[in-house]
Amino acid sequence: MRACKTAEPDSLNRMRIIFAGTPDFARVALERLQAAGFEIALVLTQPDRPAGRGLKLQASSVKQFALEKGIAVAQPRSLRLDGKYPEDAVAARKAIEAADAQAMVVAAYGLILPQWVLTLMSEAPDRPQGVGRLKFGCLNIHASLLPRWRGAAPIHRAIEAGDRETGVTIMQMDAGLDTGDMLLVEKLPIVHEGPQADTTGMLHDKLAALGGRLIVEALELAACGGLQPVPQAGKGVSYAHKIEKHEARIDWHLPADQIDRRIRAFNPFPGAFTELKGETFKIWSARPSPAMPSATAVCGEILTVAHVAVEVCAMNSIVQLLEIQRAGGKRLKLADFLRGFELTPGMVFDSSTSDKADMA
Repeated sequence: MRACKTAEPDSLNRMRIIFAGTPDFARVALERLQAAGFEIALVLTQPDRPAGRGLKLQASSVKQFALEKGIAVAQPRSLRLDGKYPEDAVAARKAIEAADAQAMVVAAYGLILPQWVLTLMSEAPDRPQGVGRLKFGCLNIHASLLPRWRGAAPIHRAIEAGDRETGVTIMQMDAGLDTGDMLLVEKLPIVHEGPQADTTGMLHDKLAALGGRLIVEALELAACGGLQPVPQAGKGVSYAHKIEKHEARIDWHLPADQIDRRIRAFNPFPGAFTELKGETFKIWSARPSPAMPSATAVCGEILTVAHVAVEVCAMNSIVQLLEIQRAGGKRLKLADFLRGFELTPGMVFDSSTSDKADMA
C-alpha cells in the first residue's frame, strides 16, 4: 500500500464520491470503493439497453449493484448542456450538485464528461470560512500504461499488438481523450504463450481487480495530500480505437502468431470468425505451431485433422485450432466439434473481406 497515514482515521468514511461507470470492469471498482468505506453519494451509468434474444431492457452491471446497495442512480443519455438531450444534462447537473461530493471516479462510463463536470468537481463550493470541503476532481481508472493505448479498447489492442505488459493508470481527467496527469500506475504482464495465454476476457478480470485496488489507494492518498500528479510523456502515444465486428474476421494470410493474438484479443467480443463452404465458424482458441507448411499449401487450407487440433496454413506458418463454434451452436473443444462436423485436409477457409460476423 502506498497510502500515507496522516489523514484522520475516519476521513475515508466521510469522503463522498460520485461514481460514473457502466460495465463489469466498473462494477469491480465500485464494489471496492463501497467496501473500503467511501460514501457513494450518486452513481452515473448508461441508460438501460436491450439485451439477450428477447431484447428486453437490461440495467448495467453498475446500476444493478447500486440498486442492491440503495445508492442513488442517474442515467442521462448525454451530459452536454448544448447537446441532443439538454434536459438529461440539466437533471444530471442538479443531481451532481446535490451529491456534494469531493471526487468523481470514472471507469468505462461510456459518456464524455464535458468541461462543466470537470470544473464542478474540481472547484470547492463557496462556504463560510472553515466549513469548506476539499475537491479532488474527476479520477479515471484506465486499463493501460498511458500514454500507450488511449481510447476505447485498450485491453483488446494491447493483446492484438503483442504488448508484453499492460497495467492500470489512475488519471486526473482533463478535457482531452485520456490525456490527463497520471496519479498512480501499476504494471501487469500479458501472457502470450501456453495454456494460460491471456484473452481479453482474462486480462479484463485481472485489470478490473487491479483498478479497484488502485482507485482505493489513490483516494486514500488524496485524503492526506499524498498524490503527486505526473504529466504523461509526449512520446509513445497510441489510440485504442473501438472494436468493429468486421475486424474479427480471420485473415489466413497473416502469420500464425498474429492470428493467435487476434483470436485472443477478440475473445469474448466480438469473437474471431472464418467461413467454410458458406458457413460461419467462430474460433475461440488456437495456437501457433512450430511446424512449417509445405510450399504448395495455400493460406486457409486445412493441413491435418486430429482430435487435439486442426492445423491450418497461414503465411509461412501453421495455426492449430483448438475450440470452434458453429452458427447457432455451442463453443466446443475440437474433439467434441469433430463429432458433429467433418473437417478434412484440403478444405480451405475463406479469407475474403465480406462481413458475416453475426452468429445466432
